[in-house]
Amino acid sequence: MKVLVTVASKHGATAEIGGIVARLLEDAGHEIETKAPQEVTALEGYEAVVLGSAVYAGRWLEAARAFADRHAAELATRPVWLFSSGPVGDPPKPQDEAPEALALASRLGARGHRTFGGRLEPTQLNFLERTVTKALRAPQGDFRDWEEVMSWSQAIASDLGREKVQA
Repeated sequence: MKVLVTVASKHGATAEIGGIVARLLEDAGHEIETKAPQEVTALEGYEAVVLGSAVYAGRWLEAARAFADRHAAELATRPVWLFSSGPVGDPPKPQDEAPEALALASRLGARGHRTFGGRLEPTQLNFLERTVTKALRAPQGDFRDWEEVMSWSQAIASDLGREKVQA
């Protein structure tokens, strides 16, 4: 099955999650194409889509939101999975799912949405971002759970495998 994995990432942490998803889907025998959301002009030829975005202040990045809006009708006709990345700390903060992502998953008929922990590396932030994270006392570090990412990716691969058999 030909799958598009497209991820909006500001500092690279969310793109790394997308890279793991793409690699595991490819290892499962699927043909994978990875592109930034703003580079995708059409969904022709893709049988499934995984769309991810970093979350800042409870919102997906504009590139991911615009992609979903631009391709909403097409996305609703194929298997779609969404993921968000952003909570930091242990326990993660914020703990709630981004309402925007949940609404988007519902609107697109996504087969699933998962929120993964994020990474906060002050050296990658601009002055304003460092100031805000310091004021909020946001915990620094890498809070991504790679086992969780791999397990979710394998579940998608299994679902796509069943889809391929039924086709």
